[in-house]
Amino acid sequence: MRYPEEELIAALRESGVDFTASLPCEKIKSLLVMVAERFPHVPLTREEEGVGICAGAALAGRRPALFLQSSGIGNMINALLSLTSFYELPLALFISRRGVYREQIQAQLPMGKGLPKLLRGAGIPFTLIEARSDLGRIRKRLDEVYRKDRLHAFLMSPAVWEGSCSLEPPAALCPVAHAAARPKTGHQRPRLTRFGVLETIAPFLEGRVVVCNLGFPSKELFHIKHQPSHFYMLGSMGMTTPIGLGISLATDREVVVIDGDGSILMNPGTLATAAAFGRPNLTIVCIDNGSYGSTGSQPTLTGACVDLEMVARGFGFRQTAKVAGKQEIRDIMRKKADRVRFIHILALPGNRNVPPIPLDHFTIKKAVIAYLAGK
Repeated sequence: MRYPEEELIAALRESGVDFTASLPCEKIKSLLVMVAERFPHVPLTREEEGVGICAGAALAGRRPALFLQSSGIGNMINALLSLTSFYELPLALFISRRGVYREQIQAQLPMGKGLPKLLRGAGIPFTLIEARSDLGRIRKRLDEVYRKDRLHAFLMSPAVWEGSCSLEPPAALCPVAHAAARPKTGHQRPRLTRFGVLETIAPFLEGRVVVCNLGFPSKELFHIKHQPSHFYMLGSMGMTTPIGLGISLATDREVVVIDGDGSILMNPGTLATAAAFGRPNLTIVCIDNGSYGSTGSQPTLTGACVDLEMVARGFGFRQTAKVAGKQEIRDIMRKKADRVRFIHILALPGNRNVPPIPLDHFTIKKAVIAYLAGK
């Protein structure tokens, strides 16, 4: 018997899909591996760019399909309406619908539950795929997408993939030499996993406000060193640095952002804002392990063709550093900064198996507010 992923792949082939793009989601990680292997495929850094890329492919005669997580719909509504729908370009959206079935991440609930109403309000037709038996409904809708130049969304419950296969993502995404962004010689060779990096910088977080990236980074930091001044991100990927910048502009307290390569690639323009308006009380630490660690360890483009320290310098940062070893990390964290700075820490991929943070979002918020108010 075929896996459900193979059923969907067959429907895509039968409908003539010949161009795909995606952002990672842990619930469909095996499907994404298959899609990338069997179709022309572009891994994205943000959902909205996928709308534009697929629009261009459609203009060139391709039949595009875009795969994403339900939380990402909020990043693309305007582009879907003002570009795809407005110009009547074909696009099939395959949305991994989080927050509706055995969801462990509470921040996924609002978008997951509200998504049907949001799509109805935007006038975007959709089909619910709530079990494997619903996969047969996809083919007919796909034919309409490409025959009538329509936009259509398929909301796929995690229940569809239960008992399915487990495939690992490929090690690289593009043919650019790995060394272009991840030097393998000298002091810049990755030596620690993110957990090891967090253990190394933990002593330097004492008494500072810390905004930590979502998923495993926050869980690992809580396990290593918890303070009431830690704002643990439970959702909103790409917002770690903007939140830290906002806090630093509104207080004189020292603020440390612990961000990741996938998160920064999703919202790189915030580095320009931070370089222009950031104050010396802000340090942005980017732990770059070349992977989306919380969604299935899919590789990011920093392992192939992007150097985030150079990106930060291009956006205007005048104080940057690239480090990897324990002593280098300690030395740069100990150094006093006279302006906003960006610290690029190269790390090895991998997550530590730690339990979830035993605090709800309101408890986290109230603790940080009280700390900043001096209570």
